[in-house]
Parts: sequence; C-alpha cells; structure tokens
Amino acid sequence: MGPKPRRVVSPPEDDMEEIKKSLEFLSAEIATIADQQKKIVDLMGDIQSLKRLNTEKDKAIKVLECRLANLEQYSRMNNVIVSGLKTKHRSYASVAARENGPVGREGVQSESEVESLEQQVVSFLGSRRISVDRSDIEACHTLPTRTKGATPAIIIRFTNRKNKIAILKQGRKLKGTEVYEHLTKRNGEIARRARILRKQSKIQSTWTASCKVFIKLNGTTPEEEKVMVINDISDLDKFDI
Repeated sequence: MGPKPRRVVSPPEDDMEEIKKSLEFLSAEIATIADQQKKIVDLMGDIQSLKRLNTEKDKAIKVLECRLANLEQYSRMNNVIVSGLKTKHRSYASVAARENGPVGREGVQSESEVESLEQQVVSFLGSRRISVDRSDIEACHTLPTRTKGATPAIIIRFTNRKNKIAILKQGRKLKGTEVYEHLTKRNGEIARRARILRKQSKIQSTWTASCKVFIKLNGTTPEEEKVMVINDISDLDKFDI
C-alpha cells in the first residue's frame, strides 16, 4: 500500500486574522519607508543643486573680488613708495600757524606741509641725479609708522606713468633708500611670499612690473626657466613644497 495522503490542517480563524493584520502593518511600513526614501532622494537632489549654486556664487564672488582688487591696484598705477628718505614733516609756515592760530586736526598735513614735502622729494631726487619736475608730482604724503621715531615711507603720485617708470629704472641711484611700486595689500602679500620662495631657492627670481607680480622658475633650459604672472597667492602653493 502506498503512503497515506497528508491531511492539511487550516490555521484557526484568529491566527488568520493576526497574519492578515501583520501583513497589512508591514505593507504600511514598507509604503512609509518608500515615501521616506523618496523624500531623502529629493532632499539629496536639492542639496546637490544648492552645492552647485554655492559653487557658482563662490566663483562669481571671486571674479568680483578680483575685479575690485584690479580696480584698486589700477588707482595706484602712477604711485611709487620711497622708504628711508628722511624729511621734515612740518614747514615753518605750518609751525607759525600752529603757534599763532587754531590747531587743526592732528595728523592732517596742511597745504604748505604737502608742498614742502614735495619740494624735499624733488631736491633729494635731484641730488641723486634723477631729474623730476615738481609739476610731474600730483600728490606726495607720508605713510604712518608702527615704530615711534621711525622714518616714514613716502608715497609719490605722478601725473604720468612714464615718470613713475623712469624713477623705478633709476632705483639703483637711490642708495640708502628703497623705491618700489605701490601695491595693494593683496598684491603685496603675493610679492612677499614670492620673495620668501626666492630666498628658499624654490623659484629663481621675482619682481613687479606695472603692479603685477612675476616669478621666474628654476631650470636649466629656457623652457624650464618659465616666467609667470601670479594673480592669486594660491598660485604659489605648488612651488612651496
């Protein structure tokens, strides 16, 4: 005789109801999880979009900052700074005015003081065989010093850029003083870091021209001795290794 057929026993009605409720609960949980996953995916998409927008805004801000820095530097294109030049910062007319009249705001140079300083600068340059007409100087004033009693540097603003270039080319005649372009804080930091790299022999040389910072790379061939314009201080990072 063959095996007897197995008898299928149906679960009790109460168990069926529990199973049904469990399945319905699981189905609802799965639907909730699926909805949450969709929201997470949507949020991730929004985050990516915001990141792209932020990146674009950062780029736009950097471009605007660069334009502003260029405009600021352009306003100083006719300027040179002379350091180490000892001058008298008060003329006799100014002293007399202070003794006989009301005292003006401290630190503000009177017209006679400015003219006196211009004349002193012209006389000094002439003593070094550098001919500059007073009419070539648009403005002239001293920079504040951090050290008490230190000789302040002098900013000379020429009416013509050719005069500025002529002074810079004859800078070797100004022994005991230094003459250099009036760089913005941004370009000044670039120039300082480039000089540090030069001292560390990580680049061959550095200089400024038309208020731009140039560097010459180390190398033994003309191709390796490449000259570069440095527009941002981060451009020097690759040489600081």
